[in-house]
Amino acid sequence: MAVTRLWLVRHGESEGNVAASEAERSGSPVIRLDTRDADVELSPVGREQARALRSWLESLDAPIDECWVSPYRRARQTLSIALEDAPVSAATGVDERLRDRELGILDLLTTRGVQELHPEEAARRRHLGKFFHRPPGGESWADVALRLRSFLGEALDRPTPSVLVVAHDAVIMLMLYVLLPMDEAELLDFTSDHTVRNASVTELVRTDGGWRLETFSAVDHLVGEGADVTVHSGEDDAPHD
Repeated sequence: MAVTRLWLVRHGESEGNVAASEAERSGSPVIRLDTRDADVELSPVGREQARALRSWLESLDAPIDECWVSPYRRARQTLSIALEDAPVSAATGVDERLRDRELGILDLLTTRGVQELHPEEAARRRHLGKFFHRPPGGESWADVALRLRSFLGEALDRPTPSVLVVAHDAVIMLMLYVLLPMDEAELLDFTSDHTVRNASVTELVRTDGGWRLETFSAVDHLVGEGADVTVHSGEDDAPHD
C-alpha cells in the first residue's frame, strides 16, 4: 500500500523572514543576517505558530504514519515543537532534498539589491523566467523540482498511508507542481495569487486519477490558538522563504 494522504507544512516564521521583510520595507539592498541559511532559527512568533500546530495534529482523524523534515534548523524546530506532547508516534526522517532553494550570489539581497549589485542577473532572470533562471552558485526552480522528484519517488512509494513533510515555501509549491501535476505556466499562474503562509497546512489526497489538492495553506489552527498569521512571501527570490 502506497501513501494516499500527504500533508505539507511550511516552517513557522523565522528570524530570516523577519529580517528579509524589514529590509524590503526599508528599501535596503541587503538583508542584515549573520547566520547562514541552514542555521536560521524560528522567531518568537514562529515558535508560537509551531506550538499551535499541535492543535492541528490533535484534530486529525487518523494518525500520521511518517514524518519528513528539511535539515534546516527552522524546519526542524517547527516539527520538534509541534510534536512535543502531541499524540504522534510516527517515525521522523531528515532529508537534504527538502532543503530550501539555494540562491547563490543573490543570497541576502533584496529585490533592490539584486537590481543594484547584479543588474545582469536581474536581466537574465527576466529573459529566462522565474522557473528556469539559475543564479550563479544557486538553483533554479527546475533544479529544486528535480531533487523533489527523487524524494517523492521514494517517500510516496512506501507502505505508509499518510506522510507529513515540514519544509519551505518553494519546496511546497514545487511539490504541487510535481504531483498535481502542473506545467511552467500553470505553476507561475498559481504562485501569482497563492502564498504558502508560515506554519500553514497543505493537504493532498491520492485518488485513482492521481493526486488532488484538498487544502492549500490552511491556518485555522493558528487562528484557533491565537497565534499570528504571517505570510513572508519568497516570490521575488528573497532568501529564507
